[in-house]
Amino acid sequence: MRVSENKSRIYRFPSDSEIKKTKNPAEVVSLIPLKMSDSPSVHDPLVTPPSSRTVTVVRNDDPEIVVAQPVITWWRDAKFQNILLLGFSFMALFSAFQTCGLIQTIVLQSFFGPDASTLGYNSLGVLYAAFGIANWFSPFIVSLIGPKWGMVAGGACYTLFIAVFLHPFYGTLYAGSVLVGIGAAVLWTAQGVFLTINSDKTTMARNSGLFWALFQSSFVWGNLFFFFYLGGAATIEDHSRFVVYIVLLILSAVGLLVMFAFRHPVKAVVVTSDEVVAEPRRSRNPLTAIAAAFRMLKGRDMLLLSITFAYTGFEQTFYSGVYGTSLGYTKQFGDIRKSIVGLSGVFIGVGQITGGLLFGILGKKTIRHGRDPIVLFGFMVHIITFFLIFLNIPFDAPLRDSQFAAFIQPNIYLGVFCCFLLGLGDASFNTQVYSLLGSVFRADSASAFALFKFVQSICAAGAFYYSSALFLQYQLLILLVMGTLGTFCFCFVEWRHAADDDLETKE
Repeated sequence: MRVSENKSRIYRFPSDSEIKKTKNPAEVVSLIPLKMSDSPSVHDPLVTPPSSRTVTVVRNDDPEIVVAQPVITWWRDAKFQNILLLGFSFMALFSAFQTCGLIQTIVLQSFFGPDASTLGYNSLGVLYAAFGIANWFSPFIVSLIGPKWGMVAGGACYTLFIAVFLHPFYGTLYAGSVLVGIGAAVLWTAQGVFLTINSDKTTMARNSGLFWALFQSSFVWGNLFFFFYLGGAATIEDHSRFVVYIVLLILSAVGLLVMFAFRHPVKAVVVTSDEVVAEPRRSRNPLTAIAAAFRMLKGRDMLLLSITFAYTGFEQTFYSGVYGTSLGYTKQFGDIRKSIVGLSGVFIGVGQITGGLLFGILGKKTIRHGRDPIVLFGFMVHIITFFLIFLNIPFDAPLRDSQFAAFIQPNIYLGVFCCFLLGLGDASFNTQVYSLLGSVFRADSASAFALFKFVQSICAAGAFYYSSALFLQYQLLILLVMGTLGTFCFCFVEWRHAADDDLETKE
């Protein structure tokens, strides 16, 4: 039996409920056909194409072709395995880097002296500025070398930056900050593309939430080690610093090695009811990638979402660098205040994991009314947290060791609880931003994620610079204003696309 190419058609694979209702497996050809430019020809009644993820079925009375996604157990699904490896590699790599960034300011103050009380802010500001600029070129680099090797190259930059702290110098500190900023741009753009390639509309919320939970657990392990190893010491001696950063260096190397196990490319045809979605084509022209990013930035949706991106950058600076340092500089917490910086990272991670589980992995249940309620929830959590911090932490604590009281007597338990709330609110925003970008800008995910990280990192850099000069109350005011605007802009874009989807459904 021969099926000519002009008679070949491609159909979406039926759902489990449709299969149960079908007595004859060949009846799957009755489903809605899809367009495909290059239809294969078949010479036998049942032929399996080269891809292990496609099934060809020929009906005897009217030969036609059905290309379908077979039912695969999750532990054998190469795409799901990639998501797990992605999460574990980032968990190990950022267990080192998140701890490094969180304790960086107090470590440098202990090494260089009191005059370096804000040196960590300056270093991180340079890092995020380089990150933001490099984001314009990262889509081209990722399109050139692929997302897997883009993440490997970026991960190597993180490892080198951590090695700088074994014996820091001003020159190597700032050079390392620039290097890891460039590496971070490539790493995160590649991560966004890799996540999109290994997801579809039905799995994007689950996969982004799973990745976010694994990634944010990185706050727990490195910081937990720092808390117990320091053991309430009032200062960080050279030997303690060396041991801490050797452990962090090993963790980052483990994360880098896991990236070599990524399976890319995964040859799979992702089929929806009206299109065949394949992996984005590579572009060898850097100007094309940059021009595509600029064109996207001019769009109304991206301009509005840029306000949301900016807020995530401001609050990322606050929870990842400023607030932990403020706890470490609050003398009323006693000698344990340096160790508390590590504990603050642990609770930020717990909040992030909780948010990832609630709004990502369980996304099908929590997102049934849209993404906007989750973002509104995160915004309300942050508003409450900012007010509690305003009452509990001395206003000059972000800048230097502070002996002053706040509106209430500084409470260490309340301070650590606010870390959990900061992490929970941040996860609420980021899981939904990832989900929205993966759905709305799927056709050009590299440029979309590059723009997200560009705006976020530039604002984070600016926040680190003003954090070295502004008292706490003014930093909280900036967060309040930007949070309000960012939440409104996100909800507007979400409502607009929800209305478009409803209109398409009715038509």
